[in-house]
Amino acid sequence: MINPLCPKEFKIEAVKQITGSGYPVSGVAGHLGVSAYSVYQWLKL
Repeated sequence: MINPLCPKEFKIEAVKQITGSGYPVSGVAGHLGVSAYSVYQWLKL
């Protein structure tokens, strides 16, 4: 599992996979080993 304090670049790439490529949040979160809640929070930034 990834450290809860993920680097900014990691978060940016996760958001790009959702906004740019159209992958679902749950799929990206599962692939990266983080919670969907975390990814939703990153989308708000």
